[in-house]
Amino acid sequence: MAGKSVLIVDDNPINLKLMKILLDIEGYDVKMAVDAREVLAILETFQPELIMMDLQLPGMDGLALTEKLKADPRFKDIVIIAVTAYAMKGDEERALAAGCNGYLSKPINKETMPAYIQSFFDVEKGSSR
Repeated sequence: MAGKSVLIVDDNPINLKLMKILLDIEGYDVKMAVDAREVLAILETFQPELIMMDLQLPGMDGLALTEKLKADPRFKDIVIIAVTAYAMKGDEERALAAGCNGYLSKPINKETMPAYIQSFFDVEKGSSR
Protein backbone atom coordinates (compact mmCIF):
# COMPACT_ATOMS: atom_id res chain seq x y z
CA MET A 1 0.00 0.00 0.00
CA ALA A 2 1.77 3.09 -1.24
CA GLY A 3 2.85 5.50 1.44
CA LYS A 4 2.36 3.16 4.40
CA SER A 5 5.47 2.44 6.44
CA VAL A 6 6.46 -0.89 7.99
CA LEU A 7 9.42 -1.90 10.16
CA ILE A 8 10.33 -5.59 10.05
CA VAL A 9 12.22 -6.86 13.10
CA ASP A 10 13.76 -10.32 12.77
CA ASP A 11 17.25 -11.70 13.45
CA ASN A 12 16.92 -14.26 10.62
CA PRO A 13 18.13 -12.77 7.30
CA ILE A 14 15.98 -15.14 5.23
CA ASN A 15 12.81 -14.11 7.07
CA LEU A 16 13.75 -10.44 6.74
CA LYS A 17 14.30 -10.76 3.01
CA LEU A 18 11.06 -12.70 2.40
CA MET A 19 8.90 -10.27 4.37
CA LYS A 20 10.59 -7.26 2.76
CA ILE A 21 10.03 -8.62 -0.76
CA LEU A 22 6.36 -9.35 -0.04
CA LEU A 23 5.79 -5.87 1.38
CA ASP A 24 7.86 -4.10 -1.31
CA ILE A 25 5.64 -5.71 -3.96
CA GLU A 26 2.62 -4.19 -2.20
CA GLY A 27 4.23 -0.73 -2.24
CA TYR A 28 5.03 -0.29 1.45
CA ASP A 29 7.95 1.84 2.66
CA VAL A 30 9.93 -0.89 4.46
CA LYS A 31 12.86 -0.70 6.90
CA MET A 32 14.47 -3.67 8.65
CA ALA A 33 16.11 -4.29 12.03
CA VAL A 34 17.69 -7.35 13.63
CA ASP A 35 17.44 -6.50 17.35
CA ALA A 36 16.00 -4.07 19.91
CA ARG A 37 19.02 -1.76 19.79
CA GLU A 38 18.64 -1.34 16.05
CA VAL A 39 14.87 -0.79 16.36
CA LEU A 40 15.36 2.00 18.87
CA ALA A 41 17.99 3.64 16.64
CA ILE A 42 15.73 3.43 13.56
CA LEU A 43 12.78 4.89 15.48
CA GLU A 44 14.78 8.08 16.05
CA THR A 45 14.35 8.95 12.35
CA PHE A 46 11.63 6.62 10.98
CA GLN A 47 8.09 6.38 12.39
CA PRO A 48 6.49 3.21 11.00
CA GLU A 49 2.76 2.75 11.07
CA LEU A 50 3.22 -0.98 11.63
CA ILE A 51 5.98 -3.17 13.09
CA MET A 52 6.33 -6.88 12.37
CA MET A 53 8.01 -8.02 15.58
CA ASP A 54 9.82 -11.35 15.88
CA LEU A 55 9.35 -12.58 19.44
CA GLN A 56 12.68 -14.45 19.59
CA LEU A 57 15.29 -11.69 19.33
CA PRO A 58 18.82 -11.66 20.74
CA GLY A 59 19.14 -9.51 23.85
CA MET A 60 15.76 -7.94 24.56
CA ASP A 61 13.03 -10.24 23.21
CA GLY A 62 10.13 -9.03 21.09
CA LEU A 63 7.59 -9.05 23.92
CA ALA A 64 9.79 -6.88 26.16
CA LEU A 65 10.49 -4.53 23.25
CA THR A 66 6.77 -4.29 22.48
CA GLU A 67 6.01 -3.41 26.10
CA LYS A 68 8.76 -0.75 26.01
CA LEU A 69 7.41 0.77 22.80
CA LYS A 70 3.77 0.75 23.95
CA ALA A 71 4.80 2.49 27.20
CA ASP A 72 6.41 5.35 25.24
CA PRO A 73 3.92 8.04 24.13
CA ARG A 74 5.86 8.51 20.86
CA PHE A 75 5.32 4.90 19.81
CA LYS A 76 2.20 3.70 21.63
CA ASP A 77 -0.06 3.98 18.57
CA ILE A 78 2.15 1.95 16.22
CA VAL A 79 0.45 -1.31 15.23
CA ILE A 80 2.67 -4.23 16.27
CA ILE A 81 2.24 -7.72 14.82
CA ALA A 82 3.96 -10.51 16.75
CA VAL A 83 5.76 -13.00 14.49
CA THR A 84 7.16 -16.27 15.83
CA ALA A 85 8.44 -19.63 14.65
CA TYR A 86 7.99 -21.17 18.10
CA ALA A 87 4.22 -20.96 18.33
CA MET A 88 3.23 -22.52 21.63
CA LYS A 89 -0.11 -22.65 23.41
CA GLY A 90 -0.66 -19.27 25.04
CA ASP A 91 1.87 -17.36 22.89
CA GLU A 92 -0.77 -15.37 21.06
CA GLU A 93 -2.42 -14.39 24.35
CA ARG A 94 0.97 -13.32 25.81
CA ALA A 95 1.73 -11.29 22.69
CA LEU A 96 -1.64 -9.52 22.85
CA ALA A 97 -1.21 -8.90 26.58
CA ALA A 98 2.19 -7.30 25.90
CA GLY A 99 0.51 -4.85 23.52
CA CYS A 100 0.70 -6.57 20.14
CA ASN A 101 -2.24 -5.90 17.86
CA GLY A 102 -1.96 -9.16 15.90
CA TYR A 103 -0.09 -12.45 15.64
CA LEU A 104 1.51 -14.43 12.80
CA SER A 105 3.26 -17.76 13.07
CA LYS A 106 6.20 -18.78 10.89
CA PRO A 107 6.80 -19.99 8.34
CA ILE A 108 5.36 -16.87 6.74
CA ASN A 109 2.59 -17.69 4.31
CA LYS A 110 3.43 -15.58 1.26
CA GLU A 111 -0.15 -15.94 -0.03
CA THR A 112 -1.92 -14.60 3.06
CA MET A 113 0.60 -12.33 4.82
CA PRO A 114 0.16 -9.25 2.59
CA ALA A 115 -3.63 -9.32 3.01
CA TYR A 116 -3.26 -9.80 6.78
CA ILE A 117 -0.99 -6.75 7.01
CA GLN A 118 -3.33 -4.77 4.74
CA SER A 119 -6.24 -5.59 7.06
CA PHE A 120 -4.67 -3.44 9.79
CA PHE A 121 -4.55 -0.47 7.43
CA ASP A 122 -8.14 -1.14 6.33
CA VAL A 123 -9.22 -0.88 9.98
CA GLU A 124 -7.54 2.56 10.06
CA LYS A 125 -9.74 3.64 7.16
CA GLY A 126 -12.85 2.46 8.97
CA SER A 127 -13.52 -0.87 7.28
CA SER A 128 -13.73 -3.99 9.38
CA ARG A 129 -11.01 -6.61 9.62
